[in-house]
Amino acid sequence: MTLKGFTLASYFSRRFIGAIAGLFLLAAALIFIFDFLELVRRSGDEEGFSVLRVALISLLRVPQLMEEVLPFAVLFGSIATFLSLSRSLELVVTRAAGVSVWQFVAPGLFVGMAIGTLAITVYNPLAVYSRTLSDEIAAGLFSHEQSFLLQTTEDVWLRQDGKDGESILHARQLVDQGERLFGVMLLTFGRNGSFLERIEANEAVLDEGNWRLSDATVYTTGGDPQKFANYSVSTYLTPEEIRSSIGAPEATAFWDLPRIVELSERAGLPAYRYSLQYQVLLSRPLLLAAMVLIAASVSLRVSRMGGIGRLIVGGILAGFVLYVLSELAKDFGGAGLVPPVVAAWAPGVLGILMGCTILLHQEDG
Repeated sequence: MTLKGFTLASYFSRRFIGAIAGLFLLAAALIFIFDFLELVRRSGDEEGFSVLRVALISLLRVPQLMEEVLPFAVLFGSIATFLSLSRSLELVVTRAAGVSVWQFVAPGLFVGMAIGTLAITVYNPLAVYSRTLSDEIAAGLFSHEQSFLLQTTEDVWLRQDGKDGESILHARQLVDQGERLFGVMLLTFGRNGSFLERIEANEAVLDEGNWRLSDATVYTTGGDPQKFANYSVSTYLTPEEIRSSIGAPEATAFWDLPRIVELSERAGLPAYRYSLQYQVLLSRPLLLAAMVLIAASVSLRVSRMGGIGRLIVGGILAGFVLYVLSELAKDFGGAGLVPPVVAAWAPGVLGILMGCTILLHQEDG
């Protein structure tokens, strides 16, 4: 690359980074505001509520919520960059100087893939850690509406066995991949299947074959309720089984996913959800590059033929279609219907092929 080519690529790259970062931060601010107001509405009457506490909970939730927004930030940021360059006639001058479409799209592709790489190697672990802190601070605040904060969509129900017999466990909130539960209720049964007791506790922690319960109230059919500061219920569940059954793959950092997959497979447990999450994160740079190509296919028509509104809408719709396809592929992969590699990488590959096809048609006819 010549010095002029490098200077031009650096200039375009800065424009891409500025537009994408601006949209990302704007979306983060809007999400924080709406999330904060929703949490205030849900917890305003709860014991332990304070505006500062809820604001901190919401602020720490935002980084992980923004992971879903990142592809759209890249798409809209790239469209904004190409439109700005087109309206200022910089693209026209660049093309008149003999620069091909692939040369001025290359900086955008580089920026998209670099953002994707940083997103999975640096941002994702920080976002998962931030969400863990948020769950810790939120523990016990939202009572019956705890499910709003969960990284699973419903309350947790588990049937388990232990040295003392079987039991059914229900929890309203989980952290540490299910090894720590809040809002716990346990129904225990004897070896002959007879009901023994119902236990309600604020917190349960898995500890070497036992659930250690804190602030527990025990109800039996033959006496008054009894309160215990600490109470134990035996279980044969292992951390790997807990993680496989109720843990959220999104709550696991990128660097920890291979280890989790290996441990689950060694234990003979299904690991496809975690394998899928790992492959989805690995494919993120390709998906962001596809978003840049879609944005580029919009910009060329605008600079040559006009019709900005219609073409922008077309680019946005194409981006949303690609996102919907990626979510559908994740659902199929999460259900074990298709291999995780196919489910994770197919949307990005499809987006790249679609973008290249449109650009080739516009450039070369």
